[in-house]
Formats: sequence, C-alpha cells, structure tokens
Amino acid sequence: MAPDESVVHIEGPWTHRAVHAGGTRFHVVEAGEGPLVLLLHGFPQFWWTWRHQLVSLARAGYRAVAVDLRGYGGSDKPPRGYDLPTLATDATGLIRALGETGAIVVGHDWGGLLAWTMAVLDAKCVRRLVVVSAPHPLRLRSALVTDPFGQLKVSAWRLGFQLPLLPEYRLTRRDAALVGRLLDTWSRPGWPGPDESRTYREAFRIPAVAHSALEYHRWFGRSQLRPDGRRYARLMRTEIEAPTLQLHGALDPSVLPRTAQGSSRYVAAPYRWRLLEGAGHFPHEEIPDVFDTELLGWLNDPEPDR
Repeated sequence: MAPDESVVHIEGPWTHRAVHAGGTRFHVVEAGEGPLVLLLHGFPQFWWTWRHQLVSLARAGYRAVAVDLRGYGGSDKPPRGYDLPTLATDATGLIRALGETGAIVVGHDWGGLLAWTMAVLDAKCVRRLVVVSAPHPLRLRSALVTDPFGQLKVSAWRLGFQLPLLPEYRLTRRDAALVGRLLDTWSRPGWPGPDESRTYREAFRIPAVAHSALEYHRWFGRSQLRPDGRRYARLMRTEIEAPTLQLHGALDPSVLPRTAQGSSRYVAAPYRWRLLEGAGHFPHEEIPDVFDTELLGWLNDPEPDR
C-alpha cells in the first residue's frame, strides 16, 4: 500500500503547517525568528532535505521555512503548473502569504533553478540568492549543447523521463528502489544512510508525487522548442541584481561543477562561488557543518564579495 502524506510530517525542533498561496496549499516547516529564509528542495526529495539548516539558521537568528514544492510531500498535486515561471509565482506568493515582502531564497537542484527564476521574474522578492547544485537555467541549456561528452552525457538518462507512464512506474516500483539508487549515485561515498534513503523512498511513493516530479523534467525538456520555452529563455537573460552565493559539490556527477561555474555571467550583483570538496550533489546533507559555515558566513557578511 502506498504511504499517505503523514510520512512527511516528521517531528523535530520545528513546526508544520499549511499555507495557501495563489489557490494552492503548501506544506511548510518553520523554525526560528528573524529575517525570512525560504528553503526550496530538489529532486527526488522534499522539505526534509533542509533539516540541518532549519536548526542552524534558527540558531543564527533567522526564520527558516522549508516548503514541499508543488506536487511533492504534503503540498497540493495539481495536474499542471510544473513550469518554472508558475513555480516561481508559487514561491513568491508563498513569501507574501508568510507575511513578508521579500526573503533570502536558498534553492537546491530544481529548487535552485526555481530560485534563479524568482530572482529574475520578481526581483524585489529575492533579497539574497543562494543556489546549490544548480546552474543558471540558460547555462544548463547551453551546456547540454556545447558539452556533449560532459553535461549532456551525464544527463542522458533524463531523456527517459520524457516518456509517459513508464518513468513513474520505474521510480516507484519495489518501494521506490530507483530513488535510493539515484541518491547513492549522485552523492559522496557513505551517504545516504539507510534511514535517509528509506525516508526519501517513502515520500516519493505518496500518490501523484512521482508524476508531479517528472512533470518538472518534462516541461524543461519539451519547452526548449516551444514558444513558452523561448519566452522563458528571453526573460532569463535579465541580469540578476540580488547578491548571490553559489555552492557546488566538487564530486557532483549529476550537475558537473564546470556547468554550474559558468553561471556568474548572469549576475550583476556581488557574487561568490564556493566549490565544496568531498561533497556530491547534496552538500547540505552530505557535509552539513561545512555547508552551514559557508552559508551563514555569507549571510552574516553585510557586503558579500564577488
């Protein structure tokens, strides 16, 4: 039997609640008081990926809020709306529903692509930008063409996600064993442990999560040659005015460091790049102490360097 949404209501030094934004219900997890830090997860995870940062940010005097993105965990799973502009509207609407006009936005993987998009489409809403394991969307598009033996090669398996139905079946069969294998393949040796793997596998088996998660990939792939994708690409040429920190694991086999590093050309504001040694695609979980030192050091710097 597939698990229900209760599996993502994991207890800890935080609170769970539902927040409505733009007609969609989002499951959010909150800790601390102070300036708002919105934490956006990636594939194939959910809010729990930020459990270490919920604690460290709250301790450092921030209001940390981790959200299950549209289609994931305890949030609504509508049949459409998995394009990056709509997801950006979700996130900026959520910031306002939380009672703020802007936030520090931290995004990993798909959450990182979403964070880049927010900083362009609603610049006033993003006070500072932190992207983890996520190149600028135009840099990713470019690398898939110009680096066929690098980024295209390591991304080739994602082409299978464009098929209907079969990818959902493959990702959820045998208690979502493939999700566990993806986590193993993309991370440093020794992570995830059995508990982390089991938690993510269970959450991915919630009805409609696999389909929703794959719709992100399908939009990004299919929109490349469609008018909506061309409009998005034109919009994303706008330079980003928010101070930006980009963190990337040196061992990341899913998004190559050289793909991510070229993102600075799209940032007009102060920009800092940090390559985190000994980490793969999930540095905020694999080496949380090192990650938090970089994140908090930058957040506490009133004039972050380039």
